[in-house]
Amino acid sequence: MKLVAIRLKPDKDLRKSLKKFALDRNIQAGFIISAIGSLKQAKIRFANQQTSTLLTDKFEILSLNGTIATTGVHLHIAIADSQGKTIGGHLDDGCIIYTTAEIVIGTTDAFTFLRTIDEQTGYQELEIIDKMKNN
Repeated sequence: MKLVAIRLKPDKDLRKSLKKFALDRNIQAGFIISAIGSLKQAKIRFANQQTSTLLTDKFEILSLNGTIATTGVHLHIAIADSQGKTIGGHLDDGCIIYTTAEIVIGTTDAFTFLRTIDEQTGYQELEIIDKMKNN
């Protein structure tokens, strides 16, 4: 496993920046190890919803989890508002950094992550290519 880190500055889009980072670094199989920071706007798709909800307030990033690769990202986020109310769901484009986002990403050369349509769910789901199995 290798580690890479990124700090996103104010006004950057969290999801778009991570997608670009994966492309720039040619990350084939990455996963979020740690993420903290703040947002001035959040766009999250809640469970079993077709569309995302735009939230306009200041939020602390409590957690960010998921996979990233050159073929796509699948991330979930938990945030808290100024009263400590916590909410979370599927991270969408439109989550805008307020002051910072400090993210540590693990990568491995043992796998390649792809995003392919799953016939059962109808969504692009994670397909794992095990490079060690093919040797």
